[in-house]
Amino acid sequence: MAKIIFKFEDKDIPEKVVLDAEKGYSILEITEDHDVHLNHNCGGVCACSTCHIYVNSGDEFLEEISDKEEDFIDRAINPRLESRLACQCIILDDDAEIEVEIPDQKRIIGHEH
Repeated sequence: MAKIIFKFEDKDIPEKVVLDAEKGYSILEITEDHDVHLNHNCGGVCACSTCHIYVNSGDEFLEEISDKEEDFIDRAINPRLESRLACQCIILDDDAEIEVEIPDQKRIIGHEH
């Protein structure tokens, strides 16, 4: 099983480690299954930017970014080079170790899991 380390821009939220993430699932699905707060409005179909995250390490274990995803990341709050949409980050390897930072969700209006 893959290991996902969730860190938060809001330092009042403690780091969370998920040790049983499965290949083929998206980071968004992992947040929902493990009670990690991440807004998402479009239902995970790459039609908004509310599930914007930063992949600090382990991006080689995720599906490559598409042109469509890049277009929506440009609309996110404070995009960086390591920005991705959690709904598009599909885990490719059961032995993956990925570190994700979730931007401050207080600035995002969206559906909570």
